[in-house]
Amino acid sequence: MTAVQERPSGGSLVQQFEYGLDAPICLTWELTYACNLACAHCLSSSGKRDPRELSTEQCEAVIDALQRMQVFYVNIGGGEPTIRPDFWHLLEYAVNHNVGVKFSTNGVRLDPERAAYLASPACGGYVDVQISLDGATAEVNDYVRGPGSYDTALTALQNLQDAGFQDAKISVVCTRQNIGQLDEFKALADKYGATLRLTRLRPSGRGADVWDELHPLPEQQRVLYDWLMAHGEGVLTGDSFFHLAAFGESLPGLNLCGAGRVVCLIDPVGDVYACPFAIHDNFLAGNLLADGGFQQVWQTSELFADLRSPQTGGACAKCSFYDSCRGGCMAAKFFTGLPLDGPDPECVQGYGETALAGDRTVPAASQDHSRTTPTRNQPVMLKLMTRPPVSDCAESPLAGFEPIGG
Repeated sequence: MTAVQERPSGGSLVQQFEYGLDAPICLTWELTYACNLACAHCLSSSGKRDPRELSTEQCEAVIDALQRMQVFYVNIGGGEPTIRPDFWHLLEYAVNHNVGVKFSTNGVRLDPERAAYLASPACGGYVDVQISLDGATAEVNDYVRGPGSYDTALTALQNLQDAGFQDAKISVVCTRQNIGQLDEFKALADKYGATLRLTRLRPSGRGADVWDELHPLPEQQRVLYDWLMAHGEGVLTGDSFFHLAAFGESLPGLNLCGAGRVVCLIDPVGDVYACPFAIHDNFLAGNLLADGGFQQVWQTSELFADLRSPQTGGACAKCSFYDSCRGGCMAAKFFTGLPLDGPDPECVQGYGETALAGDRTVPAASQDHSRTTPTRNQPVMLKLMTRPPVSDCAESPLAGFEPIGG
């Protein structure tokens, strides 16, 4: 078993965080794999709910544990979290237990009534809403998220604005098709009184099948970097793009892979993974039901102890930019078949392209919750998928709900 490394008494904040914290700064919690969409790049291959989902009572116990650990906030996602019949109850439970909630949604259930609730004193400023939008136009967005998803997102943003909700987020996964729309995304955010949040496309889940077509080209990486530098603190990134620091000046943020150190993921059945972008058996730290609760998994997992050990940098250590980019994203390397101590596949110094051209084995998915039959809003990108679904879960993702509209 890996020995727990002693945190240094001095050094920078980043150096302190590399050794891990007693509790994560924030964590991602995927409440369900059920989803009304089938986005081509979905990192958790969502679609169908898993019948083993944590019960309402078990979810409340998780929130109790987060409160005891003084976790600042939890990012709730999925799937589409609002599809869970108890989602609004759990949101209220978290707020009442002083656990902030940031939830990501495609907007399907954010009608005027729900928007008014989110803007009400009942939420007490503890709730942040992120609307997923991957194109500043319907043509670009619906290509990967499915027909009608653009209009659904804008309707949700309008409902939030009309209700007086302050500072919603527009969450964008950067792709080859939308890098040219950055100014348009910012204009949309300004129109709805929202903040733009850009995140990196990872080759995990269904994203592994479409990464070659969707991930930004090298010259677009430079465009993205220059745009982010120009817009400073006005655009959020969640440290998605620390690999771009090798261009020169670092972007705002920690510029650090926080997997197992300051962040992690809880999935719908209580499995705890090191990274929200690495839902794979190789990064499974334990289960909060079988292993004595979330706190024990976070503080005693052998996987997390390994990740909190001093990193050598491997082949990247000799690069003069290593101290800036720290070798890039662990998940991006793993799911493209590159060694974890090697260069990021999108290394802006070009080392990733060389590594991708060499011998590598892309890992097989360890789970897939994609639906086996097409939906009416299936994105056209999914026609490019070659990986067959492996999950035997077949429960309806809309169980417990009446259809909306015709």
